Amino acid sequence: MARISLDPPRSAVLRMAEWYSRRKYGRTMDPLKATGHNPKVLGAVALYESRVAKWRALDPGLKHLAEMVTAARIGCSWCVDFGYWLAEDLGMPMEKIRYVPAWREHRERFGELELLVMEFAEAMTETEPTVTDAMTEELIRRLGERAFVELTAMVAVENHRSRINAALGLVGQGFSEQCAVQPVQPVRRGAAGDADS
Repeated sequence: MARISLDPPRSAVLRMAEWYSRRKYGRTMDPLKATGHNPKVLGAVALYESRVAKWRALDPGLKHLAEMVTAARIGCSWCVDFGYWLAEDLGMPMEKIRYVPAWREHRERFGELELLVMEFAEAMTETEPTVTDAMTEELIRRLGERAFVELTAMVAVENHRSRINAALGLVGQGFSEQCAVQPVQPVRRGAAGDADS
């Protein structure tokens, strides 16, 4: 249950964000309602997200995998729910995407570069980050510097989204329930990447 009211004061920024959300996704997203309590934050985040959406150096499928792994690692059920639905909407292979939250247990379903991207996203999300020189060098070699910088920025963006949503207590809005194939639940891991006992 949300830790903040999802019925904020009706500012002009919120009304515009709600209109856009309903037009694009068929409903008003709970993160908009939650951040609507501070129109300056909502406006800044909306502007930033509109710019992030224009980044094109990284393959969209790899970008989405990085975002979903980050959200799953943080434990943001809202972001995983929405990300799963968005993957289907983007035409990504759902028989693969459903395993993203538990990718370490299903490595055989992913390509070598996908595994590198997901490992990097998870390592970058740890507190303290566990990114290694070898990991970075291999990704730069495979993606190029421009796409690698975008990958790094996207993981940071998803950390921002997921940490806000998780801290505000936002949970899924039923996006993944509309998908033909349901996601596999992740095994919770400790900071070193080992399964929790």
